[in-house]
Amino acid sequence: MLDIRMKWYYRLGFLLLLFIVIYIFFRLKPVWVPVLDILVSLLIPFMIGAFITYLLHPVVEHLHGRGMHRGLAVFIIYSLFFVGVGFAVYKGIPVFIRQLRDLAHNAPVFAAQYREWMENIQNQTSRWPFPVQERIESSIAAVELALEGFLTSIMGILIGILNSIVIIAIIPFIAFYMLKDFELIRRTTWYLTPSRWRDQGKQFLREVDHSLGSYIRGQLLVCLIIGLLSAMFFSIAGMRYSLLLGLIVGVTNVIPYFGPFIGAVPAVVIAATMSFKMVLICMGIVFSLQFLEGNVLSPLIVGKSLHIHPLVIMFALLAGGKAGGIAGLVLAVPLLVVLRAAIYHARDHLIRLKSRPVP
Repeated sequence: MLDIRMKWYYRLGFLLLLFIVIYIFFRLKPVWVPVLDILVSLLIPFMIGAFITYLLHPVVEHLHGRGMHRGLAVFIIYSLFFVGVGFAVYKGIPVFIRQLRDLAHNAPVFAAQYREWMENIQNQTSRWPFPVQERIESSIAAVELALEGFLTSIMGILIGILNSIVIIAIIPFIAFYMLKDFELIRRTTWYLTPSRWRDQGKQFLREVDHSLGSYIRGQLLVCLIIGLLSAMFFSIAGMRYSLLLGLIVGVTNVIPYFGPFIGAVPAVVIAATMSFKMVLICMGIVFSLQFLEGNVLSPLIVGKSLHIHPLVIMFALLAGGKAGGIAGLVLAVPLLVVLRAAIYHARDHLIRLKSRPVP
């Protein structure tokens, strides 16, 4: 009886100590948050470089497996990738900045026209029953709030990219050395990993790469194609800010199911400031490209690499959007794939432990 009571005392003391540590940790937030911000800002270039390495490494391995020297394969793939990116940036940045400046200059005009639309809607519905008017006004307010939050997020991301140009310039060098010394990095990681975790960790990473690798590479290629086609067709149709709108459509296309609708909102809003005909043309372009993506590009390039039910993906997207906004929507599916692989891996590990004979 005394031993049981002492165990409960130990448990209560441990919980009390844990709460005290957590309380002190949050009280010291002004101390460790700046340090954490510095560490994150230092790690971001390496994370982006590692992501680029992850995208390009299979191509390098393919060329190396066909007999090409690894250094030459790295140089060719690296040069093609960054020359293409550099050429696109060189040609696109001046146009992009000009369109962004023009959009900021004409923002009051768009806001005035938007207010005029809202006043027309309210005048046309002024004779409707009060509950219906109240519902319409609340819906309009919700749409305004969502649109404002979305545009603020997009502008914040774009301004952050422009302000981090020095850090971005370091990323190609990091990616080059990661590609060049990929085997050395892998062997170092292998030796630093405890021996009892090596086989399980290798199997887990293989499962994640099998599901996630082809999906990410294919999805990025599809988004690039959709973004370029959007910008081209918007420009042909005479849409203002065609490059900016094409970029938004391409970036948001990475979000399954909801991305096309999110990306179409800014294009439709800007088209509505021009003419009703332009709205129809804009919607026709967006829906045609989504039909092309859903029936040709995604089945051909991405395929069914995830093997996850659409309802589960939608639940993950809703949870990601609630937790992290636009970034949460983008990261929801990759995190879901990693979580699924971790659950399956843990389940198989527990089954193996139970099946072992008791000594």
